[in-house]
Amino acid sequence: MEKHDKNQLRLVAWELTRSCNLNCVHCRASSERGPYPGELSGEKCREILDQIASVGKPIVILTGGEPLLREGIFGLAEYGTGLGLRMVMATNATTVTPEIAERIKSCGIQRVSISLDGHDSKSHDTFRKVPGAFKRSLEGIDFLKKAGVEFQINTTVTRHNVEQIPAILDKVVELGASAHHLFLLVPTGRAKEMVNQEIDARKYEELLRWFYRVHREVPLHLKATCAPHYHRILRQEAHKAGRKVDFKTYGLDAVTRGCLGGIGFCFISYEGIVQPCGYLEVNSGDLRKESFSKVWRDSPVFRKLRDFASYRGKCGRCEYLRVCGGCRARAFEATGDYLEEEPLCMYVPGKKTATNSP
Repeated sequence: MEKHDKNQLRLVAWELTRSCNLNCVHCRASSERGPYPGELSGEKCREILDQIASVGKPIVILTGGEPLLREGIFGLAEYGTGLGLRMVMATNATTVTPEIAERIKSCGIQRVSISLDGHDSKSHDTFRKVPGAFKRSLEGIDFLKKAGVEFQINTTVTRHNVEQIPAILDKVVELGASAHHLFLLVPTGRAKEMVNQEIDARKYEELLRWFYRVHREVPLHLKATCAPHYHRILRQEAHKAGRKVDFKTYGLDAVTRGCLGGIGFCFISYEGIVQPCGYLEVNSGDLRKESFSKVWRDSPVFRKLRDFASYRGKCGRCEYLRVCGGCRARAFEATGDYLEEEPLCMYVPGKKTATNSP
């Protein structure tokens, strides 16, 4: 088993509320307006932030549901900022006003992510199931820009919008975003109804190779999320070009690996349940009963995910295991075993020697 010290905690996504004003077809949490009983109190949230800060200084993503519906959200963001944590927020931006944008800025939130899943109102609103959502998100983005808040755009890729991705990227550049993150659909929560909307393994590969080609051509950072194969592709493309690349210093793609669930990243539910990620719904600890540091260090689920020798199927045999890892949530949804092979990967292991260090 590899050793994992406190400095390897890189990201924590925290679902501070499950309540939401939209009804998105792909929602991991199947969120609705709520209320949802069992939300952690503000005092308990501050206690957990203290515990996170004792483990490391990760990025903390305040998410939901819709985090702007959480009472006291700005106070919690300010408290985390005071602890030296990099506080960011994932919002649909439809409720952002000039006043809210200024509060986001003043409480120390360093970046806001907003999801756009189509390049126009027709395609986006169909996905979000709320007419006018696209227009309201763009208005919210404009208020954030005027307040001087850095923002990125997230896009969930499905068969519904995969052909629109270049047009969506153009829109993201036009908006002046700092980054565009592509999320490959993981069929959990309400998205289980969209299992037939997953792109297949070949399309997945084609999209990630296109993403690699364009990432040097646009004036913003591109990141593929829930797409661990991208870290294999980075290395394959560098090898084909005859480039020797130090992937520890290769932009923002270097400081991470494919699937970080339970390794450099974890998710906290609105009830305080810790999971490897939001899509892998495997209880890894309860923060109402034990500390974050204990869960992060000792969770049996996390320890299994950190033991690459325990991975099964072709993931276990793959020379890119340590830099990719396969999507553990997709493996779990497909087989009931989060250590099984990634179901949406067409790569056949063992063809070439890989650089296996993250």
